[in-house]
Amino acid sequence: MVNREKIEQAVRLLLEGIGEDCDREGLKETPERVARMYEEIFAGMSQSAKEHLSKTFTAENNEMIVEKDISFYSTCEHHLMPFYGKVHIAYIPDGKVVGISKLARTVEVFARRLQIQEKMTVQIADAIMEDLQPKGVIVFVQAEHMCMTMRGVKKPGSQTITMVARGVLEKNENLRNMFLNLVGR
Repeated sequence: MVNREKIEQAVRLLLEGIGEDCDREGLKETPERVARMYEEIFAGMSQSAKEHLSKTFTAENNEMIVEKDISFYSTCEHHLMPFYGKVHIAYIPDGKVVGISKLARTVEVFARRLQIQEKMTVQIADAIMEDLQPKGVIVFVQAEHMCMTMRGVKKPGSQTITMVARGVLEKNENLRNMFLNLVGR
């Protein structure tokens, strides 16, 4: 649960620390705005993927199901700067499937936390394996990190790619390659 009062105090201190006047017109309401924003962008901290992945439907299909180009925005826990991109997910069901919007909601649960991309990729894959119990899952994430493009090495357009496979998709190179071809990688 976000503590708005503490965030507002911290934002005031930050503004003072960079030499700003917290009482000037443009900044008077900034601490409150930032607190409301943090409540929204870190909503995943109080959510569980299980609430989205528990609603399943019986299915005889045992072929790969792919949901690609799921946009996400997250915040790097090292610099408190955004990283954003696309997630591609495939799973092979074992008697049950989940509504496709639930995969995007699962991505949101983990993206809306202080996070690193590597960990987020693993969390998405592990939640799907645990809660949906498919024969296998693969998660591919590509993202641009503002901590690399706006500061530091300043390399705009650079992409970080992470991929995690579980179950039969971890063991079967042909299935992994099929997935990569389907998502255009």
